[in-house]
Parts: sequence; structure tokens; C-alpha cells
Amino acid sequence: MTRNDPIDDCIARAAETVGTVWPLHSFVTANPLAGLEDRPFHRAVSEAEDLFGGRGYPHPSVFRQAWETGQIDPGVLREELDARGVDGDPEALLKEMAADEASDGTDGDADSPTDEVDRVLSKWLAAFLDQGQAEWAMPDREAGFYAAWRELAPHDGDVPDCQRASDLPETATEALESALDGLPEDRWEDVFEHHLAALPGWTGLVKQREDADADPWQDECPVSLREYLAVRLTLADLLGAPIEPAETPGDVDDADEAPLEEVWLSAWEKSYRDRLVGGLDDDVEESSAGSDGSRPAAQLVFCIDTRSEIIRRHIEAAGPYDTHGYAGFFGVPMRYEGYDSDVAVDACPPIVDPEHRVHDRPAEDCRGDASAYDGWRHLVSAGRKHLKSLKTNVAAAFTFVEGAGSAYGAAMAGRTLLPAAVHDLTDAVDERTPDPHEFCAPTVDSETRPEGESRTGTGSAATRDHEAHADGGLPTGMTLEEKASYAEAAFDLMGWEEFARLVVFTGHASETTNNPFDASLDCGACAGNPGGPSARVLAEICNDPEVRSVLRDRGHDIPQDTVFLAGEHNTTTDEITLFDDDVPASHEEDVDGLREDLAEARAAAAAERTESMRTGRDDGVRETERRAADWAETRPEWGLAGNASFVIGPRELTEDRDLDGRAFLHSYDWSTDPDGDALEAIMTGPLVVTQWINNQYYFATVDNAVYGSGSKVTQNPVGNVGVYQGNGGDVMTGLPLQSLKVDDDQPYHQPLRLTAVIHAPVDRVEEILQRHEEVAQLIDNGWLHLTVVDPEQDNEPVHYQGDLEWDAAPQKVAAVAD
Repeated sequence: MTRNDPIDDCIARAAETVGTVWPLHSFVTANPLAGLEDRPFHRAVSEAEDLFGGRGYPHPSVFRQAWETGQIDPGVLREELDARGVDGDPEALLKEMAADEASDGTDGDADSPTDEVDRVLSKWLAAFLDQGQAEWAMPDREAGFYAAWRELAPHDGDVPDCQRASDLPETATEALESALDGLPEDRWEDVFEHHLAALPGWTGLVKQREDADADPWQDECPVSLREYLAVRLTLADLLGAPIEPAETPGDVDDADEAPLEEVWLSAWEKSYRDRLVGGLDDDVEESSAGSDGSRPAAQLVFCIDTRSEIIRRHIEAAGPYDTHGYAGFFGVPMRYEGYDSDVAVDACPPIVDPEHRVHDRPAEDCRGDASAYDGWRHLVSAGRKHLKSLKTNVAAAFTFVEGAGSAYGAAMAGRTLLPAAVHDLTDAVDERTPDPHEFCAPTVDSETRPEGESRTGTGSAATRDHEAHADGGLPTGMTLEEKASYAEAAFDLMGWEEFARLVVFTGHASETTNNPFDASLDCGACAGNPGGPSARVLAEICNDPEVRSVLRDRGHDIPQDTVFLAGEHNTTTDEITLFDDDVPASHEEDVDGLREDLAEARAAAAAERTESMRTGRDDGVRETERRAADWAETRPEWGLAGNASFVIGPRELTEDRDLDGRAFLHSYDWSTDPDGDALEAIMTGPLVVTQWINNQYYFATVDNAVYGSGSKVTQNPVGNVGVYQGNGGDVMTGLPLQSLKVDDDQPYHQPLRLTAVIHAPVDRVEEILQRHEEVAQLIDNGWLHLTVVDPEQDNEPVHYQGDLEWDAAPQKVAAVAD
């Protein structure tokens, strides 16, 4: 079959409606309705209800709670109701929505042939897609999903009329052609969409595997949507399930008429927007760099993550520090392999392809530390392997349990009753063990150069020769030109014109125990991985004298006394670790002072966050440490729960405002970006990613059973790729209840669509929307909202209405029209 085969084309189109899902160990937050973003929001959620069975709006009880607690402004609600031509007082409308909700409940047939197809297929998908959890792996996976299943299906008592492999079509293509026989080609896409949407979790994982670049599991155990559908349709035929959908989802009868829930949701969102925008500083200087004429003691750059907003406030209160927001991969698209890691990870958002391979190598003068670390690691690894062999060996298992039971019991008791003490013990061991960042440096330089060419060469030979050392086609390290470009992009996007003596790029990571969703708490901009390595790479680049020389020629004159450091913010405990092993003696006092102030900021931030968890404990630091070490803790931290806005602008816009950890903050100075290139990069990159994050939290909150993953207490991890509720079925794709709710009746995350606020001239934003239809479409279709604070119009807010229209005040109409 050729690549233009009509079956492949139909599969590709049908799969667009199902969102991509990443394995649990590299959890990537994404909009579960990403395939429907080309439709208005209310139409998309209606179609998703037909396809996946999920609700698209908060339950009426959630609206009632927001109304009664004052989160929805009465005046705003009245305006929204009047604008949509809805009569009735709020109380009556809430009762109407609740009554409609009660009348919609239906019970499905749990024993239908289609349910049996789902059950059997899920069993085989779990076996094939397993990523190292199973002790006995499914045989013949290297042959591909369909071929491996075909060989083993005769041994499955749940697959009828299949005595031998030859009873089944020989290839996936033949299986599909057999299943589609007699169906007109214009029905194929509907058939494929119906079957792909039946198990959207497994389908999303297969999509991710098929699209992944240099994925070792896909290389070893290939799977495709074609094979997936071949197995599913073959099972449907054998089990007597229908091939065609009973009803094909059609268009909403009235595309312009949104439901009553949409009105309430819009009123809630506008109420939040009005409070947010009303509290912004309307007296922002034209340039945010050094506006008070003084040089800060340090500049700290954090990820735009909402958790950074809290720690940034407390750092600024602790001393003369400037904080900034930048995407947590720090603009370096790399595939990273740590010194003690067996695999490489893509440390960049899914919408960005990695362009370099970077790994840690011991420095020449640190070989002793590396040897000590290797010895300790090999000892621990050998011990774990020995214990595992004893526990899994049939002959030794019983005697091992008898002999080691008391030791295991004591350890379990300590972890259960004294988790904070376990945290102290772990920290003590870590302090006595060399850490790779202490003796390793990332390979940021190209590994090979043409003979006789200096390190400063920038010609085509120097640029491309390093491709000889590649991982999946990726070159190891970067050329001088590439390094300078990444540093320049960072400074341009943040609008920097001055530099402190210390500049700290601060990635972030979480610390949890016994938590399948630990990757969901790491850096989303780093594809669910810690952000420290990305911070170290950019710091290494910016300390390079040759890079500084290139930057100086480009207008970024970095002072000789500026030193760049990397750090990592532990979002569970709010501790910030500085990677300062190579700091010059001239800056040691600066670093010591910064470290003291970071400890003060940590205590304040931890106290604020533990209060939001309603623990009733006074010592915030101790409580966060307990949560990090407690293997029974279902909520080690809130993650990005509560996120509701994305502010793009100078820190002066928000620095005196407590945003309650609900805002993504990206530094941007419109006055240093005359062509709008920096803003364009932010709107087409971080803005899109934050919309994904926001909508994942939104949908997991409004329907956790379909778009979330239920309670952690009853989850069953499967294959190191996802979780079940129970012992089978579809893998659940979203966040657990504990990440979203305080208790059964009290949500913590308010299900609001993202409000983006941009500090820039309206015409500049409008030009970007005109050039990028995909971004404008997200806003026009209601997946997020946009407000511009126009510095050329006295920083008055202007709200986007869709189709490049704004609700400008009278004095702004002419300016916007121009």
C-alpha cells in the first residue's frame, strides 16, 4: 500500500478528533479535545459528548457554589444573560439547569458486544504497550501489534472461532479490507472515528507512539493506528459487535446558539477577568529594565508555571531581587540524557521538536567524584537487583519473606508514621553522596570540528560537522552560532537591557513518593521532566566568553562581573537548589546572601501553600517535607490547579499583586520589541501550551470520570503508561480527583477557560493574529479569552470580541482602526 492509500488517509482524518496521550512517566498536559479546537467551544463539547460520553460544562451545583460565594458578579451575569436573550432570575435558572441535568441520566447496556470488544482489546493493548512493568513481556512484539496479536489470539479463550493464526487475515491491511468489505468509501472515516473514539486513552497512546521521534519502545515494539484498527475491527467481527456506528454525530442544529451553561461559564470567567485586570498596575514604565535606576542583587528567571508566581513574590519581598518568567525549557530544544540515566528524554514542549542531543559528562578535574558516585550507584543497583530476584524467585520468595519481614515491617512503619523523619534521613544520605551536577557539565559544544578549524568557526562545515554524533538524527551539542541564538532569544523575549552580578536560571521539579502522577508535577515545558538540566544548559551557554562576544556585537552587552547560575525549584517543598560549584570567589558572598534569602522566601511560600491545603499545621516547611516523603499522601502539592490566566508583560504590571498562584507569568517588554518578533514567539508557543494545560484541568474537573482519572485510592497503574479504575478497560487520560478537589464536595480548581492578558499595542497583537490563523482560531472559538493592556493608550484594557474586533473605549476606536 502506498502512503497515499485511501485507508491511511481516512484513518488520519478520523484520528484528529482524539487527543494525543503521553505515557504516565512523561505526563504531558494537553487539551483532551484538541482535535475539536477548529469548532466553537459549545459545538466541540457537544460533539465530544457524542463521541466520548463526557460532559463539557461544570455541574449546576458548581455554578451554584460559585454564585453563592461571590465568584460570579451579579452585574456581569445579568449582562451575559441579556446579551443572549435569556430571561429569568439566577436562582430559577440554576434550578432549571439542575432539573435538566437530572432528566438526562441514562443507563447503558454494560454487556453489549461492543463492551466485550473494549474489554478484550484493552487486555491486549496493555500487554503490548507495556513499558517495562511486566515481569513476562508479551512475545513477538518486535513484529508489530497486529502480527503479535494474530499469533497469540488462538490461545485467548475470549476470542471465538479462532483455532489457529491462519484463521485470521495475514496482515493488518487485509484485516481492514475484510472488515470494510461492502461499505462505501465515504463511510470509512465515520467507522474509523467511531472505533478510535471508543477507547480514547489507548488510541491517544498509540497516536503518540506512532508520531514519536526516536522512541525506543516504538523502535522495539512498533504499533500504528492501522494495526490498532485492524485488531479492533477483527474482534468486532468475531464477537458480533457492529462495525458501523449506530448514529453518526452530526452538526449542532443551531451553531450560533450556546447552552445556558455557556452563559454562566462566560459570566464566571468575565468576573475573574475584571478582578484580574482591575488590579494590574496602570502606571507601567515604557521600559521595564532597570526602571528605578538601580542594579538588583540578582535576577532570577523562573518557568512561567503558576507555582512560580508564589515563590517569586516571596523572593522579591526577601531582598533586592528581580524575578522574570520564561518557558521552563529556557528556549533550548534538546534531547537530554543525565549522567545516571539509561534513557534520553525530550526536554522541550511537544509542539517543539528537539534539535540537539545533550548529555552530562564528568569534568576532567572531577573524575574522583564521578568514581565515588559510580561506586555508590552500582552498589545500590546491585542491592536492588538482588532483592528483586529474591522476591520474584519461586524457590526463595517464602524464605526471604520470613527472614526479611521484620526489617520490611519496620521500614513500612517508619514511612507510614514518621514520613518527615524519612525525609531527613534521605536528605542526610544525599548530602554525603556526590550529585552529578557537582562533577558533570552538559555537552553544549559540538563534539567534532573540521581539522584545524577553531572553536569560533561559524561556517557550514563547523555548523553541520557535529551531526556525525547523532541520536535519532540529532547532533550532539551546538555550534557557537546556535548557542548565541538561544541566549539572544531569551534576552529578547524577556526584554532585558541590564544584567545583575548574578543571573539565575531556575528550572523546577517536584518531589513525591509512591505517586504514579509525579511527572504531572514536573515541568510541562520540559514534557513532564525536571527543568534543572535546561537551566544548566542555558547558564553554561551564557557564561561562554565567545557567546558573550557574539552577543555584544548584537547589542547585548553583558557586564564582565555578571555570572550566570542554574538552579532548580522543588515545587513540593519550595526549596531552591543553586548549582553554584563553579562560581568564582568574587561572587561567593553574593551567592551566600542569595541562598539565605531564598531560605526565607521558601518558608513564606511553603506557609502560604500549606494554608491552601487546609492542613492546620503551622510549620509550612516541615509540612511540605512530610508530604514529599509520605507514601500515603494523595496530594503532595496542588500542581497547576487553580490556573486561570496568562499575563504577558513586564513584572511591574503584577509585582504588587497577590495572584494566588493562578497566573502564568511571562516576562515581556513591548518597548524592546519594535518588530513584535518576541511577542509573536510567545503567542505561538507558550500561549498555546498554557491553553492546553488550562483545558486539561478544566475538562478533568467538569467530568473526571471521562477526562480525568478518578481517585488515586482506587487507581491501578498499568504498563508504566497509564492507570485503570479497576482491572481493565480504557486507560484514563487526565488528572486524578486529588489534584483538583479539596474533598468530594469542594473543588479547588475553578473550571474556567484561560484569560490571556498582553501588555502591548493592540495593532501589534492584531497583526500577529492575522498572520497566525491557528492562534486566532483558538480565541475566536472560545477556547481562551484575550485582553490587551495597550501602553500606547494609557494602559487601558481592551477586550477581544472575535474576528479581529475589540470592545475598545470610544477614545481607542480610531487607534485600533488605524
